[in-house]
Amino acid sequence: MVRQGKLFVASVSPQVRASLAVTYGISELEAGWMLEQLLSGPSGLASGGSYGNSFTWVVDTASMREVCLVLSADEVMNFTSSSNAQPSPDSEVAFTTQAQKPILTSACPGWVCYAEKTHPHVLPHLSRLKSPQALTGVLLKSVLSQQLGIHPEQIWHLSIMPCFDKKLEASRQELTDWYWRSTSDPGVDPNPQVRDVDCVITAREILMLADSRGIDLAKLPREPLSSSSRTPFPDPFLNTILFPDHNSSTRRRRSQPPAAGPSGGYLYHILQSQLAANPNSTLHTTRGRNADVIEYRITLPPPPASESSPSANAKEPDVEIFKAARYYGFRNIQNLVRKLKPSRASRLPAAAGPGRASRPPRANNAAGSRDKAAMADYAYVEVMACPGGCTNGGGQIKVEDVFGPESKTTMGQKQWLEKVDEAYYSMSDEEQM
Repeated sequence: MVRQGKLFVASVSPQVRASLAVTYGISELEAGWMLEQLLSGPSGLASGGSYGNSFTWVVDTASMREVCLVLSADEVMNFTSSSNAQPSPDSEVAFTTQAQKPILTSACPGWVCYAEKTHPHVLPHLSRLKSPQALTGVLLKSVLSQQLGIHPEQIWHLSIMPCFDKKLEASRQELTDWYWRSTSDPGVDPNPQVRDVDCVITAREILMLADSRGIDLAKLPREPLSSSSRTPFPDPFLNTILFPDHNSSTRRRRSQPPAAGPSGGYLYHILQSQLAANPNSTLHTTRGRNADVIEYRITLPPPPASESSPSANAKEPDVEIFKAARYYGFRNIQNLVRKLKPSRASRLPAAAGPGRASRPPRANNAAGSRDKAAMADYAYVEVMACPGGCTNGGGQIKVEDVFGPESKTTMGQKQWLEKVDEAYYSMSDEEQM
């Protein structure tokens, strides 16, 4: 199990499996089995290379995604019910334990790095939650180190993601065991540098890895590892969560409908939680300037008017109780951060004196004020750097990777991405198999 002083474990995102599924013309489920055979099977990495190393466990990050979804809904619910949700006016970049309204998704490292480097005024709005990749690393290293009695440094965690920026996330200082191990324990280094994720590769790099080891992915078995080849996870309860049977209720809970989107379903889960908490409420969807900008409103019917009321016969409008949005792609994100930028009062002395008329406000200033007011109404915004969401991540396999730049195929990248999205959502259909 522990080879050369290291225990090798891996985690795989659903978007990567969808990319591989379209590349090899198989289902998302079969793509997951193919990856498991590559990383842990006897015909995979264990049969090639100088060391013959393989991975003891390959887990699905959708397990920790479910945890993130619940926590994100709780974060928004606690925010909307808190009387102290408004930010302090003393500092526009003050960082507290509670995000400011609107709460912005923090699971996309490309978006987070962009905000940190160029728009610090949005940092107080970022969700305080870790991503599924980071939570998976914490789970694997904390549980396995305790169960097996080894140091977390001996556990080497590989994460397979659709995005190159996940490499930047894994290198962040705060994503180390310093934040989850007790430094008061005997023998614990007061300055640990054990990362939650040791290495990140993408779907395209999976192809390079197999090629470097002389392994033909298309010829690997498309079935789960046999019981003789699989090492039971040391925690029996987590074993059922991390490695559910194909038809188990645990796996069915991981499936998401197309309405959840291709990026994990954060906003979708929050909306469903709000609808469940408010019986008789209705969800309204409005498309923005393009398909990557969508506004969501939840309303309740107006309270019944008394017969003596003058407006008893007039139809009252619905009552808006929750508002949120989705912004994908950097072009749309630039509009988002512009709307969130706090207004600054002019430091110039008043130009209008006796006998001089003041200049009327500019039309674009008025429009900007309306945008800021509209943005202030949002409770949550799902933000992803890639147009189309995470299935279109920079590390995903592109159509030219499969057919080649000189190919005469009529399939473009847009059609290819549509197929990847279909594979990503196909888990719901596979449950019926």
